[in-house]
Amino acid sequence: MAANIQDVFMLFGDSITQGGWEPDLNGFGQRLSHVYARRLDVLNRGLSGYNTDWAIPVFEQVRAFILSTEPRASATREFKCIAKHTDTHAPKVRVLAIWFGANDACIQPSPQHVPLAKFKANLVHMVNMLKSPTSPHYSPTTRIILITPPPVDTYQRRADLEAREPPLALDRMFEVTRAYAKGVQEVGMAEGVPVVDVWTTLWIGADRNERELKKYLRDGLHLNAEGYRVMYDAMIATIAREYPEVHYDNLPYSFPAWAEINWENPAESLLLNKKE
Repeated sequence: MAANIQDVFMLFGDSITQGGWEPDLNGFGQRLSHVYARRLDVLNRGLSGYNTDWAIPVFEQVRAFILSTEPRASATREFKCIAKHTDTHAPKVRVLAIWFGANDACIQPSPQHVPLAKFKANLVHMVNMLKSPTSPHYSPTTRIILITPPPVDTYQRRADLEAREPPLALDRMFEVTRAYAKGVQEVGMAEGVPVVDVWTTLWIGADRNERELKKYLRDGLHLNAEGYRVMYDAMIATIAREYPEVHYDNLPYSFPAWAEINWENPAESLLLNKKE
């Protein structure tokens, strides 16, 4: 959990989120941590291999979205991403990015497969956990962003799986993943939540040629450095357009720049600046 100094920009997703800090990839999490330094703590809550069915029980354990302020004996065992929104002194999630679909779109009989209708319902459930005033996890100040899964390059993916020991069969299909990306867009439109359309952005960048997706994908599924660069730019553009108040350029430092410190009496100028 972040310390109670800064609020939080939380990234919740699968391995593509988890890999957002991977060395040499200049991932989106790494870059967000840089531009939001001294403004928001960027938390990696990526869960490799997870689908939305498995993500929801984890999401429901986030203490930030529990209204009660009563202490709980099990607090040390909870998935502490952030703090309760009713606690004015604790960090809150100012921005939440939800990025699933790459695993939900696995084809049967993969245990990761989640039917498209259930996948969309799961996203709606996560969004409404925070947006609905009747939800015990209500967090009205959290800005939510949905992200579509990237397109899958079945040529790369098949080669990667067949090279394993033992060889594995192709587990994702191009058109199936496209349908799940469209599903994210539909949920965003229905729920009034901005969507970073990674699928379309990469597809257009590849000249709508599946074999050209290799410029953005390292194994047919996971983003490479160029893929993360394009995704990061699209996310920042979405924040600037939809939530300009939490764009890094519009957030003050939590503590003043060194030249603004009262050098004669530093303590009085070093009070936490924590504005909504």
